[in-house]
Amino acid sequence: LMAAGTYDVHGDAQTIATAITILELTAPATAILRVFRAWVSGNTSTAGSARIRILRKSGTITGTASPPTPSPIGAFAASGATVKWVATAEGTDGVVVHEETFRLDGGTWTWAALNPNEMIIVPPSGILALKFPAAPTSTAFSFGFSYDEVG
Repeated sequence: LMAAGTYDVHGDAQTIATAITILELTAPATAILRVFRAWVSGNTSTAGSARIRILRKSGTITGTASPPTPSPIGAFAASGATVKWVATAEGTDGVVVHEETFRLDGGTWTWAALNPNEMIIVPPSGILALKFPAAPTSTAFSFGFSYDEVG
């Protein structure tokens, strides 16, 4: 398989105060996605912490609005992935791939693959999401995924 491109998708300054999926990435039917970075940051000086989860979903969310389209990192064609953000109705959760707790006033939480074997593979038509499994303190969060599309 040849890489079709490397992309970044993110949401900026979205106020979140409930347990909710904040970002969802669905692979195109004809390609896989190799996610190598995920991040969340809260724009607050208030002490506290939040749990964040990277998980697979077997059913898609209903999002509040159209998020930005994935941005190519380099001179690549548009990504075939579908992106939704800030669920108004949750899809069906699947396997939790990674979960951590981070400080809201401590900068940005980042998960990054340290080598190619640690990349999260999203199969054709598969769904990967970032989710707060418990309600965080109401904060304007920014968040994103970086990935390769291969197919």
